[in-house]
Amino acid sequence: MCVNRVCKPLSFASLSSSPFRGAKAAAPHGSPSWRPLQWLYKTMQAVQNLARLWVCVQFGCVIVVFFLTSRKEVFSLNIVTLLEQWFGALGGQLNQLSQTLVTLFSGFPGLFSDLDPAYEAFYISLVRRACPLLCFLLLVRCALPLLTFRREPEIWGWLVMTDGNRIPITHWENVIGRSKNCDVSIALSTVSRNHAVLTRYDDGSWTVTDTSSKDGTYVNGERVNICALQDGDTISVGGVKLKLKLITRQQTELQSRLRTKASGPIAGALNLLLLSAFQLLALFGFALHDAVSDAALVMTGFAGIMVVEWGLYFFYLFIRRSSFEMETIAFFLCTLGMAAIATVSPAATIKQLFALIFGILVYLLVGWSLRNLERAKRVRYVAVAAGLGFLLLTLAFGTEHYGAKCWINIGGLSLQPSELSKVCFVFAGASTMDRIMNKRNLIAFIAYSVLICGCLALMNDFGTALIFFCSFLMIAYLRSGSMGTVALAITALVIAGVLALRVAPHALRRFATWRHIWDDPFGKGYQQTQSLMCIASGGLYGLGPGKGWLRKVFAADSDIVFATISEEWGLLNAIMAVLFVCAFGFFAVRSARVARSSFYSIGACTAAGILLVQTILNTLGTVDLLPFTGVTFPFVSNGGTSMVASWGLLAFVKAVDTRQNASFAVKLAGKGKSK
Repeated sequence: MCVNRVCKPLSFASLSSSPFRGAKAAAPHGSPSWRPLQWLYKTMQAVQNLARLWVCVQFGCVIVVFFLTSRKEVFSLNIVTLLEQWFGALGGQLNQLSQTLVTLFSGFPGLFSDLDPAYEAFYISLVRRACPLLCFLLLVRCALPLLTFRREPEIWGWLVMTDGNRIPITHWENVIGRSKNCDVSIALSTVSRNHAVLTRYDDGSWTVTDTSSKDGTYVNGERVNICALQDGDTISVGGVKLKLKLITRQQTELQSRLRTKASGPIAGALNLLLLSAFQLLALFGFALHDAVSDAALVMTGFAGIMVVEWGLYFFYLFIRRSSFEMETIAFFLCTLGMAAIATVSPAATIKQLFALIFGILVYLLVGWSLRNLERAKRVRYVAVAAGLGFLLLTLAFGTEHYGAKCWINIGGLSLQPSELSKVCFVFAGASTMDRIMNKRNLIAFIAYSVLICGCLALMNDFGTALIFFCSFLMIAYLRSGSMGTVALAITALVIAGVLALRVAPHALRRFATWRHIWDDPFGKGYQQTQSLMCIASGGLYGLGPGKGWLRKVFAADSDIVFATISEEWGLLNAIMAVLFVCAFGFFAVRSARVARSSFYSIGACTAAGILLVQTILNTLGTVDLLPFTGVTFPFVSNGGTSMVASWGLLAFVKAVDTRQNASFAVKLAGKGKSK
């Protein structure tokens, strides 16, 4: 498979990445002879069947709710009313808390009311030149370690052939077959293209799974479908005998010492100090600017981000994690988003702050679920049902805005469930090699993707549908390694796009405006023409915080937020914000080749791809290089559900980081813990 390429024989001296320090997994698959293990295996099978049944029941309930929406009064008295009451009470508590925070900062802007305007002009000039420098330093210090770390594969054992040649096992999932894309490629006609999958689990146990091969898979002379392995067992595929030789305890310890070390806590603290300096410059810039209304809210928003980022940093120190580059990048993007919101709609800064806090909680929760591969596979079933359920509920109870029915109003809060479905879709697409080789699972995922895109089409949310389709293409390629599959999917997209343009005039109008915005600069092309002019007026360094004109244009803090950042903070800062998101994508691709499991490889690449595609659509759509889709800029655009989804996707990218003490999704090597 393309996520696990064939590797040349390696020596332990060349290794730099580390073994996965995961939690102890469930009993290995197969038919263990020890009675307690047999009982545990049957118990896990029963739990798995119950999980599948629960998913089916939930899916059926959602379908029933969807088809009974014509009798809305039945549900409005029960489900909707209860949800509105709950969210209303939650909103009241959050509002009370926000008022308390605002009171603390209410007197701060008044300190600068009598300041000489010349001082304000000097300070804004300082901010315009200092902020790009701080941004560049953050880009170098945070992105460079993610892009330059050593990524040599790990060795977990060898497959010894009868002639004495040793084939290194460099992944936790290894495909054995005739195909050149297999991890262990055997060029014999008796061997199937994808013959079997050799799998390692969190507790160090191994299994071999036959993938419906023609001649079958044998372990110690007996034909098996799934079988637990021991050191020294002989695996036969197509008449070729391979003896499993695992690495010793001493070799494991040596390999762990050769892992690439992540940036230390001092480097993380220095990065946060640079970010805090950037945030303080922005905070005082807004405090000096009289045109910004609700200055106390703005101060609260910026102060809240600083408290949250340092709190998360000290939490990392508490759990003995030292890598904070990804989080620093995310907080920097959130700071730019807070600056845009402070200019356009200051009252929304508190809402965005609470969304940031909730997003971090989701980030930690998703990361915790990925610490154990067996647990991640169980969570996957729930995510599949939730992803489709969010969209069906939106179809049933959603409200339409600007041609798209993608919002649900509950208790005074406006939610966009399709954003949360992105996280669920990554869970649905990620899979282990033994399941990837099963055609039934592939067909099920294709059907699931069609249902997701169909729901989005019925909602007229074609921008989000395009993001999901791009995600599907990435998953399809990572699963199959075939460009033919991708070409077939793109052909289907073209056909579906033509049909959508015929039945959806909302999307057709956007395509008609593309590249013709100056034909109607005060009508259909108003947002983009104003964006281009404001980007030009901002120049390289920007006009300063709160001094832009684009805030008067609709969606200046969401759909065209790239232009708002460019106008007030300069084109240099805006471009570097895009480069920060690109760093996530490059890191995921580099890490995928040495990832422990295809589950993490596919999840990280897809999540980073979604973030990158959103950024491309938002920025290039703003400047009329692509059709204007109205999708959000990750971490930057105003939107609570978008913020939560961005942090949830970041957890997949974090989980693929196998540097020493880097990711909270990987357990530490310590006393009494496996390495």
